[in-house]
Order: sequence, then structure tokens, then C-alpha cells
Amino acid sequence: MQKLVYVLFFVCVSSVVFGQTMPGKMQQIKKADTPGNASQDTITASDSKQKQKKSLLDRLDPEKPKDEKPKIQDYLIISHKNDTTFVDTTLTIQKEYKFNYLRRDNFGLIPFSNLGQTYNNLTYEFENTSLMPSFGARARHFNYMEIEDVNYYRVPTPLTELFFKTAFEQGQLADSFFTVNTSPQFNFSIAYKGLRSLGKYQHLLTSTGNFRFTSNYRTKNNRYNVRGHIVTQDLLNQENGGLQEGSVENFITGDEEFLDRSILEVNFEDAESILIGKRFHLEHNYSVINKKDSLSKNKLSLGHIISFEDKYFEYSQTTAATSIFGSAFKSSSLKDRATLENFYNQVQLNYSNNIVGDVQFNLTNNNYNYGYNKVVVLDGNTITNRLKGDIFSAGGKYHKQYKGFDLQGEIGLNISGDFEGNFLKAQASFKLNDDIQAIASINHSSKAPNYNFLLYQSDYINYNWQTNFNNTETQQLAFQLKSKKIANISVDYSTINDYAYFKIDEDLGQVKPFQNNGTINYLRVKVQKEIKFGKFALDNTILFQDVEDNSVLNVPQITTRNTLYFSSHLFKKAMYLQTGLTLNYFTEYYMNAYDPVLAEFYVQTEEEFGGFPRLDFFINAKIRQTRIYLKAEHFNSAFTGYDYFSAPNNPYRDFTVRFGIVWNFFL
Repeated sequence: MQKLVYVLFFVCVSSVVFGQTMPGKMQQIKKADTPGNASQDTITASDSKQKQKKSLLDRLDPEKPKDEKPKIQDYLIISHKNDTTFVDTTLTIQKEYKFNYLRRDNFGLIPFSNLGQTYNNLTYEFENTSLMPSFGARARHFNYMEIEDVNYYRVPTPLTELFFKTAFEQGQLADSFFTVNTSPQFNFSIAYKGLRSLGKYQHLLTSTGNFRFTSNYRTKNNRYNVRGHIVTQDLLNQENGGLQEGSVENFITGDEEFLDRSILEVNFEDAESILIGKRFHLEHNYSVINKKDSLSKNKLSLGHIISFEDKYFEYSQTTAATSIFGSAFKSSSLKDRATLENFYNQVQLNYSNNIVGDVQFNLTNNNYNYGYNKVVVLDGNTITNRLKGDIFSAGGKYHKQYKGFDLQGEIGLNISGDFEGNFLKAQASFKLNDDIQAIASINHSSKAPNYNFLLYQSDYINYNWQTNFNNTETQQLAFQLKSKKIANISVDYSTINDYAYFKIDEDLGQVKPFQNNGTINYLRVKVQKEIKFGKFALDNTILFQDVEDNSVLNVPQITTRNTLYFSSHLFKKAMYLQTGLTLNYFTEYYMNAYDPVLAEFYVQTEEEFGGFPRLDFFINAKIRQTRIYLKAEHFNSAFTGYDYFSAPNNPYRDFTVRFGIVWNFFL
């Protein structure tokens, strides 16, 4: 509690001086989708004229004439990594891909039937720069906003964005955002995304909320900069355990009697899970030696980051489903709650030199407290209730532009505490010409498995364990080629040792944590290319994956998305129209199954799923600053077979028509 009071006091004292420095070199000036979305298009500084880049820096200068109308490029969005973007109200095919619950491109994910439920992974990313275990219930974290998902803003006039999209039965999805600069130095923003959707199947209600408040401030001489955010989130899902085996057969046959999905029998109708989190985050820095002009060679600054996050995941059920989850300590009113309090402090020393580059040294303390409110004694073994302690780590960052190369590096190491861990990341990029950019990177990571692998307690007897797993070690080599004329190509090869996963224990017949003793070799090749011919375009994204000699990391070999669409101005350019057809497809594979008690996916190798096409027809339009979206989702469901599943016993969505809108106001 003292930590929370300390953070709140720090945030309140700094509320008048929250801030964000504009990056001096404006290394990455991009065009962003929407103010409320961390996803960004890739338009780099080299694509803009020098005059425009200068405008981005001084547009909010109080000495400029007040009657000068701001441009869209003046509405700046600053990411967690200090990449600066500006608001983009255009209508593109990328906007179509990102007009969803997550508000980012969900290629590589397949959603469950109801909006706000979880997603099954069709691909995995093993690049990692974290030294601490993650909280469990990962299936509930797709819409959980982490620190890197929160943006900061700087705008010449107040900016509002309204997002709306219909849901499935008695509900809607809405995201409202507002930001304003009360002075050229001070900005704040406030936003809330809320969802309520009943769903097509029994006992599948979702109700979620994400509240965000950000603020940033910089002094007039740019020596002191501070920014921070407060985020509170509640993600509630009713759980039904999926369809019963008999209902799965009725679903697959396509019998008209069962097209009303509410009459299909589910495994239970008395359970729900909820993920609650709140975070108070503040970061600030002071320039001890400040560059006065472009000829200055040295800059020295001190930085500090402080963050407190309190979260819990709770699974509750009225009556024990012993036929599914095994024996329980009690027959009714089951409730499992795992909590985590994490208090993060980092101090930084930053030095910049025209010859050396940008160098950072940092020291970090993580104070963590994960666990439960009781001790479990099972078969004579005592399962503790808490994992808590302090982790001290050291690290550094480096950035340098040298003869056309952009070099970046980052390193971290736990030097004391109960969790060992380290990571190393290095990246080099080179722009061959105005069209082609090549990027090569290497990443090594050693990190403890997530907390719920190490310790878990439940009213279900078999869901209690305490393990002593080794760190999961990963190495990744990656290469990217970005070109509008050729294609965007990415290749990465990962090796994973001591991979932790869930699967059904053959002796107990229940889900348990396991650790793979061998080495997993994982290759991914992704190609994206848009071909335009007149007002028509064909946008293609193809992902090839191969996992060698492995039965614990299962992915489809081919995942593809292909969109054929038409774009044109209408009514004397009063409206811009885009309409087309999107095909999503992935090959059959041993798709992971979902466990609602853990809110985790687990490995199964009994039945393959996939191999079904998903066709969507969309009509999108832009009128001034308003984008309108209309889509017939999975319209082929009735004539290509009812064999579509997001996970075993959990069908994918039937044909439905959905409508949405994004509306920006510039006051």
C-alpha cells in the first residue's frame, strides 16, 4: 500500500509537469492510424521533405501567427519508444485490417466466436527483452494494454476520436478519445474503450473496459521532460467450456435445426473469469548538459522511470465441473484468484556524442509479490502461497548512425534476486536506395517461465502445483527487406531451449505444466506485396512456418490473407470508396485447446483443425474526416462446410454483417 501511495503522490506532484521531449533528430516520423491505436504505418523521415520535418518541431511555437491553420501533420503521437507519428485520417486497406476489437492488424490470430473473447495463435514471436516472468492467464491479455501500448500526444487544437462497431447480440464496441494541449508545453489525453456482447452461444457474455489517462510536459528550455499515464482495465468473460461432444457433431452436420447456436449444449453455464489491472506509470529526465545547436557534440541527461501495477485473475464457478476438471476441494462456490503486485524503478544515465552516438546505462529494481492467500497441502507436499522478492538488474542501450547504417543495441542482466535472466539485442539497418531498406537483427534471451508455470493454486485439486523450471532460452536471427516495388519480406529463425507449455497429463487426464527438454527449431518466412492495376489492387500476405522434430509448438505451415479491392473517389470527390473481398486461410494443424480455469491454451495432438477458407466482403467509405465500415464476415460459411473452429470444441464465427465508424474532430 505504501508503494501505491508513493506512486500516486509522485504522479500528483508531477501532474503539472508531465511531459515528453520531441526527439531531437526526429529519427522516425510516421503516419499513425488513429490517436487511440499504437499500431503505425511505415512512413519514415526519409520520405518527408526537410521543410515538413522542421514544421513538426516548431508548429506549436507560441510566436507563430495565431491565424495559421494547423495541418494534419501537426497532431503528433509519441510512442513509448519515442517514435513520433501524426494522425492519419486516410482510408487504406491497412485501416480495414485494423478495424477490429484489438485495433491492430490481427494477422496470425484467429478469434473465438464472441467479440472480447480470446484468440488462438497461428504464429509466435520469440524476440524478448524482458528479464521478469509474465503474469499468467495469457489468453486474457490480448486486449490488456501494456506500457508499450500507451501513446502520448502533442496537438495544436483539441482532438477527439470516436470509434464504434457492432457486436454479437445485444451489445456494441466503442472507443472514445480526447486530447488537448493547454499550452505548447503541456498535454493530457483521456480515453475509454468499452465492450459488451452477448454472443451467439449459451453463457458467453463479454464485458470489458480500458480506461487511459496520459499527460506530458516539457519546460520551455527543453531541459526537463516528464510524462506518465494511469490505466485501469477490467476484462470479464462468461465461460462455458466449449460445446459438448454431441453438440460438436450437430454443429458440423449443418442441420438447420442447430443453426440457432443458442440451442447447442455447452459444457457448463455457471462460470466466469475476470482480469483486473491498474497501473500508475511515470518517466522523466533532466538534461545536465544540453545541446544548444546542431554543432554541439555532447549531451548528458539523467532519467528515472517509476511504475506500479496491481492485477489479478479470478476464475469462479457455482458448481464444480468434476467431469471436466477433475476432483475439487469443494462442490460449490469455487473461486481461484491469482494476484500480482509489481513495483518498478529504473535510473538512467544518457550520453550523446556526435562521434560515439547515443549511449544509456541503467539500473533497475523490480519488487514483485505474486500468489494466493492460502497455503495448500496436497499428498503430503506443501504448496506455498507467495513468490515475492526484489530483483536488481543492470543494462544499457546504444544507437548510432554511421555511413548510412543505423545501428542499435540493448542489453540487460539480473545481478541479484531469485530470478536469473539476461538478454541481448542488436540491429543494423541500411537504406540501399529510396525504395529498398534492409534490416538484420539478433536476439538472445534467458528468462524464467510465466508465474503460473511456477506456482498455481485452485479449488480443483489437480490444478495445484509448484515447479522448479529452468529458464527458457531463445536465440533468434532475423532479416527484413522493405520495398514497395519488390515486396516486404521477413525471415527469422529461432531456437528455443527448455520451452514451457501446458498439456493434458496422461496419468491424471488434466492440464498440467511441462517443460521441453530438447531444442525447438522454428523458421518463419513472411512476404507481403500489394499489386495495383488502375483503381484495383491485390494485397497479399503469406506466412510460411516450419518447426523441426517437435510436438509441443504447433503452427500451421501456411497462413495467407489475400484482398482484392477497388478504390475510387465519387460524387465530385466528396466521398472516397473502397470495396473488395478478403480471403483468410491456414492449413490444418494440431490447434491448441483452451482451458478456462487457467485462461491458457494447451497442446493437443489428437485432432487437426484448419483448412477452411474465410471470405469477407467489405464496403468502406470516407467522407471528410469520417470513415465508415460495412462488412459481411465469413459469408461463405453456409456453402463451404461447418468445419471451422478457433480451438477444439470452440467454433469460429458464423456469417454475420457488422457496421462501424471512426470519426475525428479537430476543434
